[in-house]
Amino acid sequence: MVYRKRKSTRILEQAEVRAAGLEAIDPAMDFGGERSLSNLNAQISQLQAKINVYNTALTAIDSLRSQIQDQEKALGALSAQMLLGVAFEYGNDSTEYQMAGGVRKRDRVRRSTVARLKTDDANSIAS
Repeated sequence: MVYRKRKSTRILEQAEVRAAGLEAIDPAMDFGGERSLSNLNAQISQLQAKINVYNTALTAIDSLRSQIQDQEKALGALSAQMLLGVAFEYGNDSTEYQMAGGVRKRDRVRRSTVARLKTDDANSIAS
């Protein structure tokens, strides 16, 4: 699952447009407290910086996720090859094969032909 990168939000775009309009009226507009044009511009800059940091972090995470998936595939392939090597060396019905994580041939549970035919007939009738 890849997270979507954020772009300029509606609120950020609206604030930028509003700041430009307020600056056209009076570049030093200040209504007291935190309600000033300079504070509005600072808040806009902070949000833009946080969005950039967020997107950079997502890129790094996506890269790491891809690397992990590739490593998992390589590890799974190597593990399967090692099990095949044990089967080749000792046989797939040996205790060594079982010790390596395989299921010995004699321990495999196989459904009988009659049970498979009944299951197939029941599935075809239900369809």
